[in-house]
Amino acid sequence: MSPTDRITDQVAVHIAAVEAGPTGPRVGAFFDLDGTLVQGYTAGAFFNEQLRSRQAGVGSVTRTVVAALDGNLGGDPARLGDVTVGGLRGRAEDELAELGERLFVQKIAGTIRPQARDLVKAHLRMGHTVAVASAAPRFQVAPVARDLGIDNIVCTELETEDGLFTGRIAGRMLWGEPKAQAVRAFARHNDVDLTVSHAYANGDEDVAFLASVANPHPVNPHRGLRVAADLQGWPVLALREPRKPGLRAVLGTAAALAGFNVGLTVGAALGLVNSDRRFGVNTGIPLACDTALALAGVRLRVVGEHNLWRSRPAIFVGNHTSSLDPIVLGSLLRRDITAVSKAEARYDPRTVLGGLLLDPAFINRSDSEQAKAELAKLVERIRAGTSVVIFPEGTRMATPELGRFKKGAFHLAMQAGVPMVPVVIRNAGELMWRRSMIINPGVLDVCVLDPIPTDDWTPDDLDRITADVRRRFADTLQKWPPGGDLSRGEIHG
Repeated sequence: MSPTDRITDQVAVHIAAVEAGPTGPRVGAFFDLDGTLVQGYTAGAFFNEQLRSRQAGVGSVTRTVVAALDGNLGGDPARLGDVTVGGLRGRAEDELAELGERLFVQKIAGTIRPQARDLVKAHLRMGHTVAVASAAPRFQVAPVARDLGIDNIVCTELETEDGLFTGRIAGRMLWGEPKAQAVRAFARHNDVDLTVSHAYANGDEDVAFLASVANPHPVNPHRGLRVAADLQGWPVLALREPRKPGLRAVLGTAAALAGFNVGLTVGAALGLVNSDRRFGVNTGIPLACDTALALAGVRLRVVGEHNLWRSRPAIFVGNHTSSLDPIVLGSLLRRDITAVSKAEARYDPRTVLGGLLLDPAFINRSDSEQAKAELAKLVERIRAGTSVVIFPEGTRMATPELGRFKKGAFHLAMQAGVPMVPVVIRNAGELMWRRSMIINPGVLDVCVLDPIPTDDWTPDDLDRITADVRRRFADTLQKWPPGGDLSRGEIHG
């Protein structure tokens, strides 16, 4: 068994133990942020942004570096917090909250440990009171907590006056024992029983925090915490880190891009030679997508593959976290397909060749008349036998959490009178994060749900239907693997 498989099994056993334990809000589950929920330190993204935008002067940078070195060499680590907070004096609370949201999407979302997300979901399913407990300020913690579905935050609070930071901490920095005290206070105020609760952390400073609960879980612990865990008999959890591209991934991505374009070119050429555009499309798309995935080292494990062929033509809808998603659907659907895309994508050099071959419907969202005309032409193509791929979230999401589903795909399915087929993609973002240009090799999980008839749909029903289909995606992702047996999935590649 590989180290990755051992980690996966260990986490699965732990989640099973959580789910076999007590339920309800009196059970707490407290998660440290940096190094536990996320790999590394979220503060790094904020510090780098200050340097990039030149909001941090030489003196501020020097004081921060000296304080960080002092803390690492045995000084007072809390001093770094005082220096950092002092540098925020005069800045607007709303400005920092907005910055936190932006940096989460751009930098931090990709550092969330996938198995930490699984742990949080397990506690939420059990109805536990889940909280992030961190020394970081709220604007740093809140975007991660919200994305993970965590309502409660125990963090270092900053003093404000008239919506501006004063440069002082309100109370104490939650580092070491103060963090443990804050968690105990939270438990008292929220009727949480610490004698049945859980805590997860990675740092040496978190011994007191972990000791506050009956079920402490050191996660990828630093050396001092590992020593304490051994002395206390605390079970250590090793979580898989987010993937970092290596040489294999870089070379595989370059080969995949070349192979994809060669496949499209071959398809286009065959279509011209045979004077049969559809033949060219049906040859080029599977050739391009299969070649790209194979060269990148991506294999597909598909559950419910028969649903791809039960009802054609159809509207195939998928969740969207990665640039891999269209390639995956092209490989699975193979023939007689097109797509709907935003108008700006028409001139994107990365997709121009695929656009010429597929001839997708480019929708200008600011021009309703143009959009209606494009969709009317698309309805005729569907009725003539062409299926359509649409991502109803409208954009790639930064994390596996579903965005809001737009109703365009549902209107189209209703107008064309064809079934809708949900295609749930589980972990494309782990292999190629939303903002990454590199594909990591690995197995990508897909579940194709049963086709949904649209015969009785009416415009008045679309809000309810859209919410229902989105719920089917959420339930499938929540209860993966579907049916509890991943071995049912057929692996391609």
